[in-house]
Amino acid sequence: MEVLNIQNPCSSVPDHQMGIIRALLWVLRPKQWTKNLLIFSSPIFAGNLFRHDTMILMSIAFVCFSLAASTVYIMNDIVDREKDRLHPDNCKRPIASGALGVPAAIVYSIFLFAVSLGLAYYIGVVFTAIILVYFMINVFYSLRLKHVVIVDVMIIATGFVLRAVSGAVAAGDKLTPWFILCTLMLSLFLALGKRRYELQLFNGDMSKQRKVLSYYSTALLDQLITIVTAMTIATYALYTATETSGDKRYMMLTIPFVIYGMFRYLYLIHMEKSGGKPEDILFSDKHIFITVVLYGLSVICIKRYLLS
Repeated sequence: MEVLNIQNPCSSVPDHQMGIIRALLWVLRPKQWTKNLLIFSSPIFAGNLFRHDTMILMSIAFVCFSLAASTVYIMNDIVDREKDRLHPDNCKRPIASGALGVPAAIVYSIFLFAVSLGLAYYIGVVFTAIILVYFMINVFYSLRLKHVVIVDVMIIATGFVLRAVSGAVAAGDKLTPWFILCTLMLSLFLALGKRRYELQLFNGDMSKQRKVLSYYSTALLDQLITIVTAMTIATYALYTATETSGDKRYMMLTIPFVIYGMFRYLYLIHMEKSGGKPEDILFSDKHIFITVVLYGLSVICIKRYLLS
């Protein structure tokens, strides 16, 4: 009788082959720093991104939020290290694989957060408060709220909203309710898509999946995604229609990019069985990448040349 040799998915990354420098860089999850590009959205929409002083402040804000986010990632990796060892991808993370010890990870995270707070204080007190709120929300998320159905995706979406708000605060821009609503709706869309991907990935295997996934179903997530998709498009359309007046509503020209981008993402979720990591899809799917680039360029051109 033939005996099947089922290998651990982490066996391709032996602990001794991952140097400490590589582990310290990997645990930062720099690929996920693309989420922090949302910080630049407010000055882009305000049309003042290319001012020298604004660009410097926004660059510091990006680094600050990236370090704070990496602190949260390390904290999550420490808390979830046992569960991550059962995950086909997460098991390769430095803490889960044993390449980076828990004591070293704790010291590293404290150092990163201290640097982040120092940079935040340079920008301003309000920006520092946002960083602290972001950190505290994620502490509660890691310890408890990630196991509470619906609340878990709302916490994830709140993190994106805080990124957008922090960018406006750093640049000194005026925040509008429509801007915040658009960010919230899009964030909920991505968070729900991530949960749907995870639910399909483990196919009901309770030993490997997140605890909160046991409270979700594909049908429920599909309903929620449908609702949020419609609300995102409607909210963005109203935002572009009300932001300017008269014959200067050129921002409405960007609506097709938003519609196509969301529809393409839905296609990837339903047909390609992806959507778990938006930061990966941004670079792996050329349609999404081109759409995001064209959208960004169109907003910059409209703000700088047509609405100036």
